[in-house]
Parts: sequence; C-alpha cells; structure tokens
Amino acid sequence: MAAAVGRKAPATPGPAPSDDLPPEYLQALLNDPCADGANPAARASGRALRLDEIPQHLLRVGCRRCGRTIEIQKVGAVRLYGLDEISAKVGRRLLDNTCQATTGRHEEDGCWAVSD
Repeated sequence: MAAAVGRKAPATPGPAPSDDLPPEYLQALLNDPCADGANPAARASGRALRLDEIPQHLLRVGCRRCGRTIEIQKVGAVRLYGLDEISAKVGRRLLDNTCQATTGRHEEDGCWAVSD
C-alpha cells in the first residue's frame, strides 16, 4: 500500500459486481485443463476419492491414537466394500473393525484416522 500512494489510480475502474464478466475471463476458465473434472486427484484430496479413482494398488491408513498402520490391497478393499466406496470410509471401517483401544465408553472407543 505504501508504494501505491505516489501512483495515480487507473483511468478506467474495474467491472462492477452487477456487470458481466469479460469474455477473456470466461474463455480462460473453459480452457483450464481441470475444468472438465477429468483429473480426479486435482479436484479432491486422496481421502475423498472413490476406490476406482485411486491409482495406488495398496491402501494405507494410520491411527493417531494408538499409532497402528493398516494396509489393504485395493483389490481386497473393492471386494469387501465395493468399487464406488469412498476411500476415507474404507479407512475408517478398517480402523473400526480392528480397533484395540477400547475403554468401555462409546464416545471414547475407537481409533482416530490420520487425516491427509
């Protein structure tokens, strides 16, 4: 801001909120390679991908509470949970099904998945 004090303001103001966007801006959005959603990794984190969108053949999830790491092959996860299941839910289920940290209280039981 200090550098802008000595400069003059632009002769033409920018578009008002009610004005249409310039065609160059809209064309740049359409030309963006990620605009069509072809690359699932670019549009979502690894935890939000479905199993059929994950390129790795080995899925790994860790627990922040007990430090355990569970691995499952993608083929096995698809067989157990289906091709359209979200990978975060698969990780959560794997931790829940093999949890060793039980206290007897429902609110405290279970493992805590490591977030990416």
